[in-house]
Amino acid sequence: MYYGLIFISVAMFGGCFALNDVYRKRRGSSLKISMEASFIGAVAAIICLIIINKFKFEYTPFTLVMSIISAANAIGFTVFSFKALNSINISLYSLFSMLGGMALPFAQGIIFYGEKITVAKVICVIFICAALACTVTRGEKSRGYLYYAGVFVLNGTSGVLSKLFNELPYEKTSAAGYTFWIAACTIALSGILWLVIPKNESESKSSFTLIDCAVGAINGGMNRIANFLLVIALLHVDASVQYPAVTGGVMIVSTLICFFGERKPSKKEILAVALAFIGTLSLFVIPI
Repeated sequence: MYYGLIFISVAMFGGCFALNDVYRKRRGSSLKISMEASFIGAVAAIICLIIINKFKFEYTPFTLVMSIISAANAIGFTVFSFKALNSINISLYSLFSMLGGMALPFAQGIIFYGEKITVAKVICVIFICAALACTVTRGEKSRGYLYYAGVFVLNGTSGVLSKLFNELPYEKTSAAGYTFWIAACTIALSGILWLVIPKNESESKSSFTLIDCAVGAINGGMNRIANFLLVIALLHVDASVQYPAVTGGVMIVSTLICFFGERKPSKKEILAVALAFIGTLSLFVIPI
């Protein structure tokens, strides 16, 4: 059952990456537009989470503190994502994003929580690192790498924070309550920044429309529900298994979506995804 939740979240994350790119193309990638996207997505997410939580209100001080940190991390990830997608396609973006989402929680689970190092996990990490190596190209601007590094670190930090929320011995809400508060804090933080950041006319690609609102809302709702499913699964599946599985799976989904976009995946990127798939598969077929 819990592996099923992981697979559902993988499909949803792949869809979110595509919707991020659609929103960027329609609205631009300025800091103000990033805050706009975060705000709209968080509003949609909080509506979904209220329904999931059956209109039950939960609160603890620890949950609020963790939610503020997670919300700030999520907003930063949106900013770096928009900037990175100016330079690379969804397939390559997902490699940087999801490798960070794998590596940091993987190391955290083994170093701090005593999760076992197995042959399957080692093989998985080797193949996914090889997948990332296939994407390296000469002549890339250092500024571009700054955005890629931001995507890598901030997505990985999201998983680290989820693990900390589950493991730290403080009074806390349910997974749905935690995800609700992340969305609420995201609304507050991104809403304030959206209002105070001056508009950059040169980067605005179009006037805001209902289509833009729908794209942002669907993206935000899917993203938070996918994260909610991972928080639940994390109670029953080791972080050092869950996050490599999510990484390889999202790479595959994103590359399939990329075939329908303007920037088709290169042969090196297809090879990278194949390596990621083999690495992810090893988690489930190698018994040691």
